[in-house]
Amino acid sequence: MSDEQIANPTPAAPKAKSKKRHRDPETGAKKRRKSAFDEDEEYLDLEAGVNKKIALIDNLLLADHLAKKVRRFGTDLTPVELSRLDISPSYITDTSSFLKARSLDNLPEFLEQFADPKKLGEAPKTNGSPHTLIVTSAGLRAADIVRSVRKYQTKDNTVAKLFAKHIKVKESVQLLEKCRTGIAVGTPVRLYDLVENSALKLDNLERLVIDASHIDQKKRGIMDMKDTMMPLARWMARPEFKERYVDTEKPLQLLFF
Repeated sequence: MSDEQIANPTPAAPKAKSKKRHRDPETGAKKRRKSAFDEDEEYLDLEAGVNKKIALIDNLLLADHLAKKVRRFGTDLTPVELSRLDISPSYITDTSSFLKARSLDNLPEFLEQFADPKKLGEAPKTNGSPHTLIVTSAGLRAADIVRSVRKYQTKDNTVAKLFAKHIKVKESVQLLEKCRTGIAVGTPVRLYDLVENSALKLDNLERLVIDASHIDQKKRGIMDMKDTMMPLARWMARPEFKERYVDTEKPLQLLFF
């Protein structure tokens, strides 16, 4: 070895990080590192059928969550088409002040925190023109929601069921044409079809309530399945809605329950 090599020895290569898993001090079993999915699992209450995380994230994170879901399921869309479905954080009404569980028992109280309780029991004079639309994933869930808000129904204010299971489009059209409706509950595809049929009118709409916290026995919510997330994204991103989310004179609330 030369004098130069002794004076300037070659630095040792950095040690590779050990991939050895840490062991539980009590059981000695190897600990598995938590993935993002595991962390989300901690918020899922299967007994109550609620994803508690929805209530905890702010508007910015919620808008980002929606964008990720759209890009995950919208692989057949172009970048321009995907961008049209984006929901700005400024469109979303902050509901973090509602501290109770997002269960159906608390839905009326949730609505009354963000709307005039008296007006929830009233209906616009035009038939089929609700002030509140609650959007959910399936017919059975919609029927449960209708029962939870039945307290607002009167002889002059029908809580309308607008979903596909066991109810034909023609029947929904007839209901909207003959009844004054303050609150309507439906699934995204059926709501879209009824607007296209001119039976569901949006002129008096004041709030969109997305049934976002509910999960089924497979731990899936409305934003976790392509068949519900993509129609929901298209519904929320309707041009007339986007204009009104930020309209100070005639605002449209976008609430995630």
